[in-house]
Amino acid sequence: MQHHECGCEKNMFFMMGIMPGEKEIAYDRTVTCAACGAYSRYIVYMTYSVLSIFFIPIFKFGRTYYVRSRCCNAVYQLDPESGKKLAAGDDIDITQDMLTLVRGGRSQKRCGQCGYATDEDFEFCPKCGTRF
Repeated sequence: MQHHECGCEKNMFFMMGIMPGEKEIAYDRTVTCAACGAYSRYIVYMTYSVLSIFFIPIFKFGRTYYVRSRCCNAVYQLDPESGKKLAAGDDIDITQDMLTLVRGGRSQKRCGQCGYATDEDFEFCPKCGTRF
């Protein structure tokens, strides 16, 4: 607080904060999901933190890149170098060696008799009736 000659006090407020953010990165390729084996597409996105002063974003930090499979919602962390290239608009293929599984997708049951695969929690195979 500052004291002025008039005897009044002048208060200063300084508002700043750190907020999380997320941005989807364009990626349009058909891939084979490592978690469930289905043909699918990946959703690539970046998470980050933003330092804001008076609600104005100043800079982003803590960037982490993720890939989510549309088929089973498995989530992978993408290596930072590949993530930066995709964010910059480079045309690269995402390969399994670039990914680290963070959260597995829904698990499939496969019938031992007929090979039918399902995501549902059936006790018996809907195709041939064999117990899973």
